[in-house]
Amino acid sequence: MDTDTQHTERDRSFGPAEGPEEGSRFSRIQGRMSTAMSWRRAVSLGAALTVVLLLFSNFVVQPFLIPSGSMEPTLRVGDRVLVNKLAYRFGPAPQRGDVVVFDGTGSFVQETSGGDPLAALLRGAASSLGLAEPAETDFVKRVVGVGGDRVVCCDQRGRLQVNGRSVDEPYLYRGDEPSSVAFDVVVPQGSLWMMGDHRSNSRDSRELLGRPGGGMVPVDMVIGRVDWLGWPLGRLGSVPGTGAFDGVGVPGGAHG
Repeated sequence: MDTDTQHTERDRSFGPAEGPEEGSRFSRIQGRMSTAMSWRRAVSLGAALTVVLLLFSNFVVQPFLIPSGSMEPTLRVGDRVLVNKLAYRFGPAPQRGDVVVFDGTGSFVQETSGGDPLAALLRGAASSLGLAEPAETDFVKRVVGVGGDRVVCCDQRGRLQVNGRSVDEPYLYRGDEPSSVAFDVVVPQGSLWMMGDHRSNSRDSRELLGRPGGGMVPVDMVIGRVDWLGWPLGRLGSVPGTGAFDGVGVPGGAHG
């Protein structure tokens, strides 16, 4: 009896031996499975980070892309600022001189009917992360008058007056006058009078004089205070404050 043949037949009964081709195929399958698992982990991690960032943006600090030059030189087109949403939630109401982001629906813009809800959702998410321009209803301006203030333009030297005191505004765009439009308004309680720093290039409360609401923005529509510049890196830092309104008192105070 041929023992070599007997052993060969016995070995084949346990299945074919794994050759180079089978091993290579197995390695490729393992590689594809490993890659798929890596992609799933990456996608899951990315989704979790996005959710965390959106929650942080909605409730704490929101990046905001500056779309226009109405706040130059303080804020420039393309700047990405960080809006402190807790500034007024646990602290005082907006103060004169604060730079704020607010929803202008019902004041700066008319009520709008909803468009494509999915597109609006995606745009809102991108805007919340500072990746897209803000909604057309969002504005960034400086608070010039708060509830009860009388804001007048202008005194004999062309300066704004708030509650009878003239205000020097060092943040104005070079060459701009405080306002080319004369006005005399009293800000209702719970509202704000808003103006851009680039007065000749700013659509603000002045443009809405004589219209319903008179250009006043409800305090409840303020999204937050612009506290920091996050981009570009050369301008990284806090948004400078101003002492322009330090001498302004309550309505009926002494004239300056």
